[in-house]
Amino acid sequence: MNDDRRARVLRAIVEDYVSTNEPVGSKALVERHRLGVSSATIRNDMAALEQEGLIAQPHTSAGRIPTDKGYRAFVDRIDEIKPLSAAEKRAVARVLEHPVDVDDVLDRTVRLLSQLTHQVAMVQYPRLSRARVRHIELVDLAPSRLLVVLITDGGQVEQRLVDTGRAVSADEVAALRALFLAHLVDAAVGDVPVLVGTVEARPELRGPATALGSVLADLSRGFHTERLVMAGTANLARAGRELGEHMGPILEAFEEQVVLLRLLSTMAAPGPDVAVSIGAENPLDTFASTSVVATNYVAEGVEARMAVVGPTRMDYPTTIAALRAVAKYISTILND
Repeated sequence: MNDDRRARVLRAIVEDYVSTNEPVGSKALVERHRLGVSSATIRNDMAALEQEGLIAQPHTSAGRIPTDKGYRAFVDRIDEIKPLSAAEKRAVARVLEHPVDVDDVLDRTVRLLSQLTHQVAMVQYPRLSRARVRHIELVDLAPSRLLVVLITDGGQVEQRLVDTGRAVSADEVAALRALFLAHLVDAAVGDVPVLVGTVEARPELRGPATALGSVLADLSRGFHTERLVMAGTANLARAGRELGEHMGPILEAFEEQVVLLRLLSTMAAPGPDVAVSIGAENPLDTFASTSVVATNYVAEGVEARMAVVGPTRMDYPTTIAALRAVAKYISTILND
């Protein structure tokens, strides 16, 4: 059998099944694709592909569908990824233009990826322990409660309420702000937990200063704690039949970021390369009916990951192209 033709038959089966979600027969392949051979020859090719475990017949007298092994062969033989269209590139640029801060960039990015791929998208926060403190703001909300806002030079913001233990006046709030600004502005956020211990407040402010220092230390740790932002979980609803009994555990996993971070850690691809894990290739049984497509982006010289998760019946070329394009855009934005 002609190996090149067999690969083209497999590609056609994958493309048709992804498009229609229906088993593909030899007659449909002849009608939809210019394979240059008869239906009988196509049937022989399909029989060989089935024997190799690349396609399967879901039930008697039905057409064929790709297996995980078939999807893998298809992905490995994608010679050229169709780039995003000019309109899609303009849409990406428009969605990501004029970012406010890192949180805003990642929120827009994950929503954009979900829209482009029609799957669940997730983006890992970069570990910005090398970022530096730009500003600290204190907002008096109640007699003994302040809102503490920590802002880095990269525009990332963390905020939290602090109980000062007693009522503080406007003058005392200003004094506390000035005290911590003097010690922390331009310091690396990774050094904040140590530096707050060197702050010496006048006696009447020691209680509120200690509480404030403790919160600032916790906030600084948020800049280098691994976490994710996600969008598009509702897209799983239309894939319910394909995911079957795995749907519930997948939704539960989406609520446990540590599970998703562990999954992404197995998907590491060097630089801008895209990694694809299909079905049973995923190390977590929960994701055995899904495919995960992941790549890296760069923020302040630090790599972090972004990924798309969906059923194995996925438009792999479009998903890979979208990930590459979006990763390139946000890497440029976050390193300007």
